[in-house]
Amino acid sequence: MQFDLRKFITAGARPYHAEFQCDLSAYDYAGARISQPVTAVFDAETDGDEIRMTLRAKALVHGECARCLDPVEREETVEAEWTAKERDLDDPDFELPLDEKGHLDVDEWLSQEFMFQIPTVLLCSADCPGLCPRCGKKMAECTCPPAEAEAEPADARLAILKSLLNR
Repeated sequence: MQFDLRKFITAGARPYHAEFQCDLSAYDYAGARISQPVTAVFDAETDGDEIRMTLRAKALVHGECARCLDPVEREETVEAEWTAKERDLDDPDFELPLDEKGHLDVDEWLSQEFMFQIPTVLLCSADCPGLCPRCGKKMAECTCPPAEAEAEPADARLAILKSLLNR
């Protein structure tokens, strides 16, 4: 969705409200994906010489657990608010995705907000024990004997670290 921010600031007397569908399936959020279209709500209103914008959406995020590699599905919510003045639109460091004509790319703004919201490390549960380093099975299913404290490191290059621990 494109929103003519420059025109709204100069002529927007009435509040603007829009509900729209946004397809974020092409974006990769550190291995997580949003495969279904997201319904978002965008509001804008003028307050003197500035505009206040809000963006809200919920999405079902799919990924895999960083510890056990099981599929993870969780709901994430974005609630963003931004205030801008007309002079901000000409600032090259303006942080919202604007084109040279002053059109705000609301879809891209939504994508950026989900980038900040979705954790870079997804877990199936906070106490997920992960995989066994020897057999590769989930720790709950692993039948490997407990590691001996005096066992040799799997990689001989780590033997020096083992000797430092024994001091």
